[in-house]
Amino acid sequence: MFEDIKPHIAELRKRLGISVLSLIAMFFVMFYFHEPILEWMVEPLNHALIEVGKISVNAKNGMVTTSQVGGAFFVALKVSFFAAILGALPIILAQIWLFIAPALYANEKKMIIPFILGGSIMFGVGVLFAYYIVTPFGFDFLITFGSFKFTPLINIEDYVGFFTKIMFGFGIAFELPVFAYFLALLGMINDKQMIAFFKYAVIIIFIVAALLTPPDILTQLLMAGPLIILYGLSILIVKVVNPASEEDEEDEEDVNLLDELKEINKSGE
Repeated sequence: MFEDIKPHIAELRKRLGISVLSLIAMFFVMFYFHEPILEWMVEPLNHALIEVGKISVNAKNGMVTTSQVGGAFFVALKVSFFAAILGALPIILAQIWLFIAPALYANEKKMIIPFILGGSIMFGVGVLFAYYIVTPFGFDFLITFGSFKFTPLINIEDYVGFFTKIMFGFGIAFELPVFAYFLALLGMINDKQMIAFFKYAVIIIFIVAALLTPPDILTQLLMAGPLIILYGLSILIVKVVNPASEEDEEDEEDVNLLDELKEINKSGE
């Protein structure tokens, strides 16, 4: 058995190695540019701190601080790593595709370019949506709330970790249509299955939104709302790529009929 999976393990090691090397190379590139990247990341926070000064009479604008020896250096490392993942994402997606490609048909293997482009673009759209739509609302609410009594002193290490969590959360969430497309292409899902799963998907979406966003309902809704829309878009994509066959629809009707008969029998008893 081990001999059968040994080639797959070797291939996985190769793909992981290339991904890691590309990430390391991109890290050194991004470390050189970490200062402008950090400025971009801190811009929503600075805007929120300025708002504190506008609405507060007694408190100052607030400050961005560090509480660690060498805190600025470790922040630079975190920022560089975050940017390196974004920069190396096309290569990482290519390695994922090349790993699963041997199990695909010849026409399916040709989808590598759409997979890389689609995955990279949707991840970028998710990051930009989080940066320009979600974080301004979220940070303004969280930081200005109660600022008439307190002066915000924001720890830069905590902020960078918090910021990257939100960015990655939205980036991964926006990959939903891409993954739905390729799962449908492989025949693993169809539109009827996704429609039937919708009520459960909504619950999962709100749980994920609660875990990946700040603890305020506004920011959670700003993540859950687009995710529900993306799920609906994914259903339309899957319907085009792999619509449910007539046999699947007949099977579903039979299951529904059996459920109705069971309910009638229970009522009669």
